[in-house]
Amino acid sequence: MKVPNNPDRSPDPQPATHPWSIWAALISVYVIWGSTYLAIRFAVESLPPFTMSGVRFVFAGAVLYAWRRARGDAAPSGREWRSAAIVGLFLLAGGNGGVVWAEQRVVSSVAALLIGTVPLWMVLIDALRPKNPRRPGWKAGLGVLTGFAGVALLIGPSWSGDGVGHVDRIGALAVVLGALLWSIGSLYSRNAELPSSPLLGTSMEMITGGAGLLLLGVVGGEWARLDVDAFSPRSLLAFGYLVVFGSWVAFTAYTWLLRAAPTPLVSTYAYVNPLVAIVLGHVLAGEPLTARTLLAAAIIVGSVALITAVRPGEREAQPGGECSPGKLAPAEQAGGVE
Repeated sequence: MKVPNNPDRSPDPQPATHPWSIWAALISVYVIWGSTYLAIRFAVESLPPFTMSGVRFVFAGAVLYAWRRARGDAAPSGREWRSAAIVGLFLLAGGNGGVVWAEQRVVSSVAALLIGTVPLWMVLIDALRPKNPRRPGWKAGLGVLTGFAGVALLIGPSWSGDGVGHVDRIGALAVVLGALLWSIGSLYSRNAELPSSPLLGTSMEMITGGAGLLLLGVVGGEWARLDVDAFSPRSLLAFGYLVVFGSWVAFTAYTWLLRAAPTPLVSTYAYVNPLVAIVLGHVLAGEPLTARTLLAAAIIVGSVALITAVRPGEREAQPGGECSPGKLAPAEQAGGVE
C-alpha cells in the first residue's frame, strides 16, 4: 500500500549515491507514510470515505500515468492492465478501503498498528496455500504468533473494565480484513504480468483501484448523501496532503530508494511507520496513548521486525504508509500502508 511489482525487475542499487540523499528520502517515507493514517482520519471527518479515497487514487494515478508515458514508458498491454486491475482492487479497494472506512470508528494509531499485520498474513497465506507452500521457519512462525497476540491484546476487552482504551471491534475487524486483502493482492503481484516501469505500474493500480473505491461509494450510497457544503477545510487539506505527499512524493522517494539503497535499510519503514503514526496521532489529534496500546505496539512491531529479519530474500510485496500500492521490499508492511 508494491510496485515495483517484481523485485527481479528492479535494477541493482547504485553505490555512488550520496548517503545524505538516501537518508533524506528514507526519512520522508517514514514521516509521510506514517502520517497518512492521521490524514485519513482528518479527511473522513467530513468527506465520504470511499469516494474521497477513490478520487484521490484516480486523480493521482492519472497524473502519474500521464507523466510516465510522457517520459517515454511504453503503453501497457491489455494483460498488464488486467493484472494491474486485480492488484489495484485488492490493495486499494480492499486494503485501503478497509482503512478509510474503519477510521470513522477507530483512531489512526490503532489503524496503523492493525494494518501492520500484513507481513503476518503474508507468511500465513504463503504457508497454507495448496501449491508450492513456503513453510516459515521457527522465527517467522514465532513472529506470526506473537503478532496476532498483539492484535488480540489491542482489540480485546478494556483492562480497567471502564471502557478506557476500548477499540471499536467492527472498525478493527474492517482494518484486519483490509490487511488480509492487501496481503492477497501483494502475493498475486509476485508473478503478475506488470509493466517494467515501477511508477507506471503504480499509476495503473491507482487508477483501477480508485475506480473500485468509487464504485464502493456508489453502492454504499455516498453519492446520494454527498453534501459539498459540509466539507471542512481540515478535511480538504488532508485530502490534498494524501494526493500530493502520500500518493506522489512518498511513492517517488520509495521507488528511488529501492534502486539506490540497500534493501534491508529500505524495509525498515515496515516497523517505523506505525510508530510515527502513534506519535503523530497522540501529539496532533490527542489520541489516547494507553499502556495497552504501547504494549500491543511493541509486540506487533517486534513481530514485524522478526519476520523482516527472516528469509529477507523471499519476502516481497508489501504496503507502506496507509495501504498504499506499489510497495516492494523484503519485509511486508502496508497501505503502507498509509
